[in-house]
Amino acid sequence: MKNITVVKGDITKMNVDAIVNAANAELRGGGGVDGAIHRAGGPMIMEECRKIGGCPTGEAVITTAGNLPSKYVIHTVGPIWYGGNKNEEKLLESAYNNSLRLAKENGLNSIAFPNISTGVYGFPKDLASSIAIETTRNFLKLNEVDIKVTFVCFDEENFQLYENKLEGH
Repeated sequence: MKNITVVKGDITKMNVDAIVNAANAELRGGGGVDGAIHRAGGPMIMEECRKIGGCPTGEAVITTAGNLPSKYVIHTVGPIWYGGNKNEEKLLESAYNNSLRLAKENGLNSIAFPNISTGVYGFPKDLASSIAIETTRNFLKLNEVDIKVTFVCFDEENFQLYENKLEGH
């Protein structure tokens, strides 16, 4: 699919309608991509997150993007990897589907995803990239939407995994 691409870089610099934040369930900012988005976007994002209050694993919510070049931040909570026995794959799939659903509902034309759950949450990168790509392809096809999706990889390992899988189709 030509509307799915991968880049290596900093998601906070992406000029798209929405960037996706790999958030925690309390929406209170944290480390990794979550901390980077809150630092770059400024306090307006956290103010909206406090009003929302939280987000269950696999769900997604949308806020302003504050000082970021994007218009919105879609916060989704990916699963912590417990060895694959606690529905982690379905929860990760749900995180991507619910983020894309919010993009569709808000009429967005472009969205950028980080590598959800592959940092401190420990989800295996190879499996996570397969879920991310297949879920995105299926969503775009089933919903007949033309949203440009970019996977933004912070590290070389994820970038190579996504690039190889996207080239293979």
